[in-house]
Amino acid sequence: PKSVLIVNKLRTKPVVDAIDTLLRYIHEKYPEVQVYHEDRPDIPDKAQVWHPGPNAKPIDLVITLGGDGTILHASSLFKTGAVPPVLSFSMGTLGFLLPFHIDDYTKAIDSAFAGRITVLHRMRLSCSFRDSGGERIDTQAEDWQVMNEIALHRGSSPHLNTIDVFVDGQHLTEAVSDGLIVSTPTGSTAYSLSAGGPIVHPSLSAIVLTPICPRSLSFRPLVFPSSSSITLRISERSRASAGLSMDGQVSHVLSPGEAVTVRASMYPIPCINRSSISEPKEMREGVGPGKEDDWVRDINNLLQYNATFRSKALTRHLR
Repeated sequence: PKSVLIVNKLRTKPVVDAIDTLLRYIHEKYPEVQVYHEDRPDIPDKAQVWHPGPNAKPIDLVITLGGDGTILHASSLFKTGAVPPVLSFSMGTLGFLLPFHIDDYTKAIDSAFAGRITVLHRMRLSCSFRDSGGERIDTQAEDWQVMNEIALHRGSSPHLNTIDVFVDGQHLTEAVSDGLIVSTPTGSTAYSLSAGGPIVHPSLSAIVLTPICPRSLSFRPLVFPSSSSITLRISERSRASAGLSMDGQVSHVLSPGEAVTVRASMYPIPCINRSSISEPKEMREGVGPGKEDDWVRDINNLLQYNATFRSKALTRHLR
């Protein structure tokens, strides 16, 4: 790579020290590489200012330091086009999108710069809005590429939303609920999971529809192919407008009659896998570098997947 973009969470002292160490290593070992940072008051020394948008300077590699939210923010910087490969470092935070700890920065950076890595293309979503007459609504969120989920919710209203759901133009159901979540496989372990949605492997191309506290007990989550187009229209009978959030950022309010259509984005986000640069001794028996699934490790370590009371007790005892 000839250019690197640094994206970090709030610059606490550990983050400042980590960025300084990382930049010093890059400048010393790869002096020809241009290092960029967002235009923020806490821009680090020796980093050039980078502005997102159609005229942005090309970036070959994105390095994030923080938590899962930092990666979501990095994704939002590339709302209208392709995303460069993302190398994510954890600053002590556990997360599904954080394959590397900051202590492993030298091995990870050297492998990425040498091209000895594999990536997982995590699907994103895009959306468009239409008014009650079917005309397109121009909003700032029109071109957003969403990594986790798009959520329609009742917000501060005490009333349930009434939402008509269409799949590829065909009416699926009328949802009376606190809201609906349309998520990617990556987002299936976020808000959607808390609402009772399924866990979907991030390598799959699929769209997950999950209701939020539906009035009907038979309204279960659904998984659609990525070729599907999901339209959520606020019913004229709805007693409340619906707030719309993308990856946790409130972006728009839909009134009765207005709709949002969600599709798979043409631009996934390529995330570098930890297993692709692991040493042979770090791998499980029979699994070579690049073959071990980071996701399998994460649902066991982070979600304690299928951990019974007995197995948890044994784990504590063994410790």
